[in-house]
Amino acid sequence: CALGTSRHHSRYGRYLDNLPFSTQIIVKIVTMKLFTTIVVSSCLAAQAFGVTPVVSKTKGLSKPALVTHKSPLRQKNAGDVSPLFRDPTITRGGAIPGLQAYSEALDKKPITMKALTSLVGWFLGDLLAQLFIAGGPVDWKRLATLSFFGFIYHGPSGHYFYNWLDKQIPGTDAIPVFSKVAIDQVVWCPIFMSVFFTYLGLVNGDSLSTIGTKIKTDLLTACQGSWKVWPLVHLINFRFVSNKWRIPYINAVQIAFNMFLSLLGSKKA
Repeated sequence: CALGTSRHHSRYGRYLDNLPFSTQIIVKIVTMKLFTTIVVSSCLAAQAFGVTPVVSKTKGLSKPALVTHKSPLRQKNAGDVSPLFRDPTITRGGAIPGLQAYSEALDKKPITMKALTSLVGWFLGDLLAQLFIAGGPVDWKRLATLSFFGFIYHGPSGHYFYNWLDKQIPGTDAIPVFSKVAIDQVVWCPIFMSVFFTYLGLVNGDSLSTIGTKIKTDLLTACQGSWKVWPLVHLINFRFVSNKWRIPYINAVQIAFNMFLSLLGSKKA
């Protein structure tokens, strides 16, 4: 027989010899296929993880038994193959194109760049509020009014206020951070909200008495909304964010809060 039926001295051989002939054939075929599967799987795994094979020294073979390609996960220069690792000399910002250029602009023209950043933040906040909360259509005058407020007041005033605050209370330990948060929310927040309502009233042509009524009616509501959001945001701000990036960081968070302010500001007194 091609498979052989002679007795083996091992336990497995004696057990196999005791089986019917047809069962012996099936067992041996399964064993051969299992062995082949293990060998092939090992070769594929070695290829996938970049394991260098042992090259045969036989003269007739000019290539290794396994054709290997080094796994991208094991390459030292991942930036050569991955778009996530960008050349900063090309993108000027590493993985975020334009970030380095924006950073340089913040250094050269901080007030202008922070004003433009706030313009974008307020524009997006009111646009999203009109589209997804109010349900549209877009009130372009209101959108322009709030965007201009971000540009003319929020960005520049934030620049000067946070520069002053960091100068008066330096440090990022617990006491300086909590002190800054308290001043921001107890002192600066009511001032900012009052200016916000006054600006909207003047743009709309309201009288001073109407503006005063608006402030008395909605100032506390606006501050309470701020107190629910900004203390935690500013704990992170004053602890981890440098002065240069405070306004961009605030605007990133404030897009959602501006949706609240735009709805509150457009409410009739």
